[in-house]
Amino acid sequence: MGNKNTTIKPPALSSSFDDHALHEECGVAGILSFKKQDVAQLLYRALIALQHRGQDAAGMAVWNGKKKINLHKGLGLVSDAFDEKKLASLNGPLGIAHVRYPTIGAGGVEDAQPFVEKEPFGGIALAHNGNIANYGTVRSRLESGGHAFCSTCDADLMLAVLVKHLNASGLDIFKAISLSMDELDGSYSVCAITAGGELIVYRDPHAIRPLVWGKNDDFIMFASESTALDINDIPLAGDIGAGEALVISSDGKITKRQLIAKPQPRHCMFEYVYFSRPDSVAQGRLIYNVRKELGRRLAKTAPVHADIVVAVPDTSRPAAEGYSQASGIPMEEGLMKNRYVGRTFIMANQALRSTAVKLKLNAVKPLLAGKRVVLIDDSIVRGTTSGPIIKLLRDAGAKEIHLRIACPPTIAPCFYGVDLPTFTELAAANKSVEEIRKMIGADSLAYATIDDLVGAIGMKKEDLCLGCVTGQYPTQLGNDIAAMLKKHGSDADVRVWEKAHPAGKLRGGSC
Repeated sequence: MGNKNTTIKPPALSSSFDDHALHEECGVAGILSFKKQDVAQLLYRALIALQHRGQDAAGMAVWNGKKKINLHKGLGLVSDAFDEKKLASLNGPLGIAHVRYPTIGAGGVEDAQPFVEKEPFGGIALAHNGNIANYGTVRSRLESGGHAFCSTCDADLMLAVLVKHLNASGLDIFKAISLSMDELDGSYSVCAITAGGELIVYRDPHAIRPLVWGKNDDFIMFASESTALDINDIPLAGDIGAGEALVISSDGKITKRQLIAKPQPRHCMFEYVYFSRPDSVAQGRLIYNVRKELGRRLAKTAPVHADIVVAVPDTSRPAAEGYSQASGIPMEEGLMKNRYVGRTFIMANQALRSTAVKLKLNAVKPLLAGKRVVLIDDSIVRGTTSGPIIKLLRDAGAKEIHLRIACPPTIAPCFYGVDLPTFTELAAANKSVEEIRKMIGADSLAYATIDDLVGAIGMKKEDLCLGCVTGQYPTQLGNDIAAMLKKHGSDADVRVWEKAHPAGKLRGGSC
């Protein structure tokens, strides 16, 4: 990690109207049947449990128990990408699966995961959750050596890097993974399979993105979240460690290696604040409890005299419950969410954006009329959706609206797999709290503190990636990228990305 090259991949630039929401790039799962049972149905259920992590595409690669890896990928939701016939064609006791949320410029099905190479081992497939920050540098180097890419997805790059090191190391899997870790800078939780019947799992040296595992008498499974295990009745055993790799053979033998001499975990704090399902357990912590504790602490840090507490649905509910309990202010469902509205249609201007908020959220007037409201949300990104939500409450008759954010101000982009925009688009990177309050029209605005965030998660500060709220990143390349963007500043951010990215990641591409 810490590659000194400054050729980089940009954070995603979202075209969604849903700007108060952040988006994470993908969820991954891998499973092996000890009793040689077909696993496609279990992988399908796992992807359903991980659907919130990506709705753009889904894919599955399954070893047939002999010498072949069968692959299917499709666009849209898991239920769009797979039907009964497709699942039946993916028979075999070992497989991996993936759901995708893309960056801008991502292509069609050619960018969906998993990716498969015909050699070595007679075939190898790989999928991951994360983001390779030095994608452009590594891709340019591989292309100079004659490798041809047919996608703009960094999992394709990671597989090429792994295959290169497998061939150079005499097919020593652990050595090849270790060399890959030396070459790649960023976040990655990887599941891979070979046509020889091995399941390969590893996590980056900082364990930025989540990866849990569990087993019973029939299966061993790895996934981005424990809910993927729950849906398959596989007990959670724990988390894969930073810089840790496992190889599980088709007969169930598990070999584990720690590939980093001094691993330093830097778990993404947004997994606890927003991304993961509240019923997931990560690093031994129930996400629901973390969010509820954030709300409790927020009530003490930023108290206010009010009549009701209202959550911006859905992920803010636990924090709103905590705020309500700690403050003694009753919680009401003052906003109802329409779950049947498309997630990513484009809003051309702020007036249309306001209409889009009304399509997705409805204010419950009898609960709000004449009330002083504490509105709880997870984060403010650009700030362009908070205003319409507040207006929605005012139009419903709310007397006062006090916005409380269960996360510190987001002041910097993410380079490790979170759809956070550039410095110029982040409200808190360019405006004071009071300026944001005026912009969105709240009567008051307050954020959770970094100490509250760390305390609610229950880890040491140095064990968390807090780059987006502190501007200090877990790898040197992240800090180099941030410094470059700050230096160029203003509206030059995207041009800086393009200039620094010769492989064309921002624009996407196809075979």
